[in-house]
Amino acid sequence: MDAVTLYVHDIDAMVDFYTRAIALEVIGSGSDSGAADRRAGVVTLGRGTVPLIVLRHAPDLPRRVRGSAGLFHTAILFESRAALAATVLRVAEVAPQLYTGSGDHLVSEAFYLDDPEGNGIELYVDRPRDEWTWAGGRVAMDTLALDPNAFIREHLTEEIAAAPGAQNAIVGHVHLQVGDVAQARSFYVDTVGFEVTVEMPSALFVSAGGYHHHMAMNTWASMGAGPRAVTLGLGEVSIVVPAPDDVAALADRLAHHQIASAHDGAALTFTDPWKNRIAVSAA
Repeated sequence: MDAVTLYVHDIDAMVDFYTRAIALEVIGSGSDSGAADRRAGVVTLGRGTVPLIVLRHAPDLPRRVRGSAGLFHTAILFESRAALAATVLRVAEVAPQLYTGSGDHLVSEAFYLDDPEGNGIELYVDRPRDEWTWAGGRVAMDTLALDPNAFIREHLTEEIAAAPGAQNAIVGHVHLQVGDVAQARSFYVDTVGFEVTVEMPSALFVSAGGYHHHMAMNTWASMGAGPRAVTLGLGEVSIVVPAPDDVAALADRLAHHQIASAHDGAALTFTDPWKNRIAVSAA
């Protein structure tokens, strides 16, 4: 999974939030690139050279309607529990009112919050893969209690707490709100080519290469939602595949299923049944 693009109303406030609370930094090619990008209305934020969130200034767009399809959360994956604990502590210090909960999911440990414009964020660390339990191609996941204060006390180190932004992170998965799980399965599994890892009446988790999930779709607050309008919030989900042949094969599958797509030389773009925009490029 590559960086998630968000349309935002107040780009300065959002940059401030992501840099202070999540300890991301503006990624650019020059010393003044952050200021230049902000004047152009686009800011890319990440850890090191890895982009995680792209903010696009769109103050004239309407706010997303409650119950509509769109982003459930962008999940940022950390390399260690200490790195995760340092960022959770930053959230507690900078924006405790935006924290929404936590969960031990058996395959991972996660903490949840919203950004100031209501876009969901998950901060998580994976358990070692040999601790994941698989049966019949499905992975065991749950939501058990996870105390954030105990997690911070147990795993935080002074060195990492002093510089949480120095710790690597990537977009581990992206979770969407959709209108129908069966339709999501038809699109993301039968057409796009993901494999199902968890399936329930109200949610679907899919992956490639044996991960617990790269994407998920749920109807918990969006059952029956139709195609979404262009609003603040999710702009684009970006996916990177190993080779150009993989992009070409996806284009063929989309054409076979009569799903419109376009390739601009960098990425193949298309939309799911709820008009969530997806971009797929080769590594």
